[in-house]
Amino acid sequence: MAEIRPFRALRFTPAAGKMEELVCPPYDIISESQRQAYLARNPHNIIRLELPRDGADPYKEAGDTLRRWLREGILCQDERPALYVYEMEFSVDGPSDLSGMHGGDRSVMGLIGLVKLEEFEKGIVLPHEETLSKAKTDRFNLMKATNCNFSDIYSLYMDDGGEEEALDVMALVAREQPLSEVTDPAGVIHRLWAITDGGVIAQIQAHLADTKLYIADGHHRYETALNYRNFLRGQGVPEGTAADYVMMMMVEMSHPGLVVFPTHRMVRGLASFDAEAVLEACEPYFDLVRGMAVSSVDEALENAYREGRHVFGFYTGGDTFTLLTLRDPAVMDGLLPGLSPASRALDVTILHTLVLERLMGIDKENMANQTNLTYTRDLAEALDGVRDGLFQCSFILNPTRVSEIRDVASAGEKMPQKSTYFYPKLITGLTMNKLD
Repeated sequence: MAEIRPFRALRFTPAAGKMEELVCPPYDIISESQRQAYLARNPHNIIRLELPRDGADPYKEAGDTLRRWLREGILCQDERPALYVYEMEFSVDGPSDLSGMHGGDRSVMGLIGLVKLEEFEKGIVLPHEETLSKAKTDRFNLMKATNCNFSDIYSLYMDDGGEEEALDVMALVAREQPLSEVTDPAGVIHRLWAITDGGVIAQIQAHLADTKLYIADGHHRYETALNYRNFLRGQGVPEGTAADYVMMMMVEMSHPGLVVFPTHRMVRGLASFDAEAVLEACEPYFDLVRGMAVSSVDEALENAYREGRHVFGFYTGGDTFTLLTLRDPAVMDGLLPGLSPASRALDVTILHTLVLERLMGIDKENMANQTNLTYTRDLAEALDGVRDGLFQCSFILNPTRVSEIRDVASAGEKMPQKSTYFYPKLITGLTMNKLD
């Protein structure tokens, strides 16, 4: 059972400045120049705590800053425990950049609360992607120094109560004014409400008690929270403390506003790269359509997405690309007999295992270390990188479906790194969770 409880969120006070100047995107997509720009705009920006880089010991500096901001009233905990409703209102143009969804205005809403930490083997909170140890070490050092969650883990759940019994998050706050509303540089509007009624909170807890939570974004932070909890227990801290929980945003999996973008693969530095040899190696497994106009790559991939076919755009420069369509998905049964059908049928698995590893010789360790492989969500970057000679080729992908994420996680398996890109990203700085 997923144990969810309310909490007194740590939030910025008016003394900190305007909210637009205080929040930032997730730490792992912020460059150093962007970090400096956020701090130049307002020295109280959350990036000073979430991505510390200053001083001889940046983590200690973040802890000292947090304690100073609490003393000075820059940050303050809400008076009453609450479950928070978080909405992101945004717009996507055209076909959502290969998302398989129509463009236009949309909104994603979910609940922010504390979720009891559970090992993945228990099948209550489930991962869907592999993680990198370096990132987990960084997050662990930050938690040790600050004893705080600065950003939410993003999770999905399935509401099996039927349409009439499904939890209507919007209805919970329909007549309330948001605690805060901020528009980020991308034009996404972020709103936050608090539910403090004990009876309503109890109903929500009971409704979600039997659900599984599938991590959409934040695998490193969840695993770090587990490691930090275990570290504290090793120091003699008993069970039942605040460190047994982690701050999480929970969105129903069938929410119509959910958008997943693809992450394209760019290849560089192969000693004997030969585009024609790659295509010849692909011919026994794929139907090839050569000479397709680059301007049609969106339409070609989206048509295949709707029809459930496994396709990739293979680009090596110029004005055309080659469309690769897998002829028989059963080929994956022989290559990965130990994996579930859900994992074998993923576009990213087919690309990584059959094309990159088997046909091009880029092994799993190489991919994990990004020796010859780089990832990008930006289609223009995937094309321009090849045109500018930075990369030898790019593979243009369709997005992973939300249902595929659920099926792979339910099978107890993980997708390759960078299999999904949920949009928009949760903003950092609306709520924080102090672990003492």
